[in-house]
Amino acid sequence: MNNFFSVAGKIAVVTGGSSGIGAMIARGFVENGVKTYITSRKLEQLEQTAAKLSGLGECIAIQSDLSTMAGVDAFAEEMLKREPKIDILINNAGAAWGAPVEEFPESGWDKVMDLNVKSIFFLSQRLLPALRSAGDANEPSRIVNIASVNGLTHPHMNNYSYSASKAAVIQLTRHMAADIRPTNVNINGIAPGFFPSKMTKQLQGHEQEIADSLPARKVGELADVAGTAIYLCSRASNYVCGHTVVLDGGQVANAG
Repeated sequence: MNNFFSVAGKIAVVTGGSSGIGAMIARGFVENGVKTYITSRKLEQLEQTAAKLSGLGECIAIQSDLSTMAGVDAFAEEMLKREPKIDILINNAGAAWGAPVEEFPESGWDKVMDLNVKSIFFLSQRLLPALRSAGDANEPSRIVNIASVNGLTHPHMNNYSYSASKAAVIQLTRHMAADIRPTNVNINGIAPGFFPSKMTKQLQGHEQEIADSLPARKVGELADVAGTAIYLCSRASNYVCGHTVVLDGGQVANAG
């Protein structure tokens, strides 16, 4: 009855791992003994994050652009060369776009959907052989898809493709879990509320106001999302399947 929450010795891939929530999850993994690969489009920031996290454990940077199928295929091919078995895939890479409904461009729709939804499905598909090789009936491998409370509630910004994409991620998580869990790959998701990051930079300076509006009276921080990811990737969550954990300090509950 020990080590329910241990992830030590596992191999993880965190997309969008150079900053924000991805970097928070990667740090939590590295500090808890996970060999962690991080990937993102911007090489300089990616290498800086990997260098910083390597002081805490094992973190490896691989540049990729997951917004295209060519990028997904190239990254998956590189990962499968390096690791025939992968225990954890965190699908975190994402983009946002905001514009009034009358002016919202097709490019802003397609860019967000391609990265936030399409890449999740096809990267998971491409890495399934390694995930299945790592898992067994007692300890399945894990996929964790990062959604958002914007996929659950009415957003207050004109980020139409973003909110639609995150609602899609929540349903995709359920659908894939039902089909793939019998093959020793468990799939769940996390729907974060407000966490200070590049994605939420337009709200910088309003952290206290946001915190005061939440039942938890705080905004999200590293321990919150890293801890949730570790739970979903540990023995403790083996019987949790196809669910998206709402990690928002009570934002959705407050909305009724």
